[in-house]
Amino acid sequence: MATHNDADRDGPVIRAHRTPVVAEQEPLFADDLPVVDETVGYRGPTACAVAGITYRQLDYWARTGLVEPSVRPASGSGTQRLYSFRDILVLKVVKRLLDTGVSLQHIRAAVEHLRSRGVHDLAQVTLMSDGATVYECTSADDVVDLVKGGQGVFGIAVGQVVREVGGSLARFPSERAAEDSAVAYPNDELARRRRQRRTG
Repeated sequence: MATHNDADRDGPVIRAHRTPVVAEQEPLFADDLPVVDETVGYRGPTACAVAGITYRQLDYWARTGLVEPSVRPASGSGTQRLYSFRDILVLKVVKRLLDTGVSLQHIRAAVEHLRSRGVHDLAQVTLMSDGATVYECTSADDVVDLVKGGQGVFGIAVGQVVREVGGSLARFPSERAAEDSAVAYPNDELARRRRQRRTG
């Protein structure tokens, strides 16, 4: 994780705030977190509904590399993109940052940092921002220090967002990535037609 001093104002804008290095730290309220299978994915409309964004935003963010589907990327006409739990979690965090006035440019720097973290690691993080810089806090003391210093205008407790995404996704169907859509979706009309053409 890269940290930056105050002189580096033009660099990436996510900054660790006195983040302690703790080996094998258990997530707070671990029993409360959803079990996540990163090989399971959700289609675009589900990702939009859970993250609270439009399909146009989802498509634009995927094409520009902000948040790409990690279970199954788009690979030609008719391919259904599949977003993982973590992808949808990041989409929801991006939406919240946008809603509070953080620019997309600053959000991109934050997303680069968040992308490398697992869901349980992210659940321990609170993101604080003053509208320009995004700070990562991993303890209540970090949050208090930022607010006292006038740097934290708003915060996003990522653990709470993890729980919200888990609860919302439980209502939607999920899929596993497969190489052949005819195998992955045996009841799909298009897949049936393709099988018929292949077998004559």
